Amino acid sequence: METVTLSPKYQVVIPQKIRESLHLKAGQKMQMINLEGQIVIVPLRPIKEMRGAFKGMNTDFERESDRL
Repeated sequence: METVTLSPKYQVVIPQKIRESLHLKAGQKMQMINLEGQIVIVPLRPIKEMRGAFKGMNTDFERESDRL
C-alpha cells in the first residue's frame, strides 16, 4: 500500500509503481467515484483497448420478445 499527500491545490500524485503497473500516461482521463466514503479512481481506456474484453461470454439465453 502506498501513502500519498493531498496538496494545497487538492492534487494527488499517483506513485510510480502504480502508474507503471496500470500503464497510466500523463494526460489520461480518470473517473473518481465516492464509494461508501472511499475514493475509487478508474482510468478511462480507449474503446479500442476494450476489443475482445468479453470474448467467450455466454450469449445463449432467451431474449425478451420486444428486444432484437
